[in-house]
Amino acid sequence: MQASVGDKLLVHGRTVGHHDRTAEVLQVLGENGTPPYRVKFDDDGHEALMSPGPDTVVRHHPEGEAR
Repeated sequence: MQASVGDKLLVHGRTVGHHDRTAEVLQVLGENGTPPYRVKFDDDGHEALMSPGPDTVVRHHPEGEAR
């Protein structure tokens, strides 16, 4: 998995009743865009360090847009 600052991570709910969550990548701590990432969750503003698993998808920030 590779992500850049400004990308969104979509974390799928793992069990029935748990909704999907999105988080913005604030800082990439691994080499060449690899985890871990410092993220801020969209739903509650919580910040965390994250090493995403297979239930997470990267939505890359479009090039050329202001971040």
